Amino acid sequence: MMEVLKTGERMDDLHRKGYRIIQKTDGFCFGMDAVLLSDFARIGKKDKVLDMGCGTGILPILMEARAEGGHFTGLEIQEEFASMAGRSVVLNHQEDRIEIVCGDIKEASSLFGRESFDVVVSNPPYMVDDHGLKNVDRKKAIARHEVLVNLEELVRETKKVLKNMGHFYLVHRTYRMAEVMHLLVEYGLEPKRIRFVYPFADKEPNIMLIEAMKGAKSRIKVEPPLIVYKKPGVYTEEIYRIYGYEREQED
Repeated sequence: MMEVLKTGERMDDLHRKGYRIIQKTDGFCFGMDAVLLSDFARIGKKDKVLDMGCGTGILPILMEARAEGGHFTGLEIQEEFASMAGRSVVLNHQEDRIEIVCGDIKEASSLFGRESFDVVVSNPPYMVDDHGLKNVDRKKAIARHEVLVNLEELVRETKKVLKNMGHFYLVHRTYRMAEVMHLLVEYGLEPKRIRFVYPFADKEPNIMLIEAMKGAKSRIKVEPPLIVYKKPGVYTEEIYRIYGYEREQED
């Protein structure tokens, strides 16, 4: 029997269909951004979906839990994370619907072929390589900074692997919105839907969820704001719903 947990790893409950995920006890773990993106993405029954930079597999696992059909592939360059993602797939008995591939985003079109996916999703590193304090832990730095892949390389490969009229779902920081929008349009991925995420109702948004479509005409819909906290330490009802909690936490 395959070893489920290795030294320095733990199992976390995802509150969806009894699914769990393997993560490091002291390493980089998935955050709210990935959970919000899994809810924002619209997956058809027969869609083939690729997660560019899947980490420990949170997006494919959550999307499989939400979607009625389709097949999900997670691409991850760090072997340790890819291993954890693969073991989480087996742990949740998702082998028929999820595949984890260890490889480079910059080579996605060579690995999978052109126009091979209906949907691409990504929760990429937000910070450019020289922005902010870089974590001394290289694995964490790769997850947070554009060390091994930058935004343009991600968008370029997304265009290549997406079928015509295919959908790209991306979560990113609002301070890079102009750059994100410019690159999407430049590579023929027309922004169609955007939703801003606010930490509190009276604060500025710091996260954006974007849907783009390959080969589509120019027209974008701005969705209602998503507020994370109604007061410190207490999520809004929508956040509790997205996380799959049965009821709102008591005030």
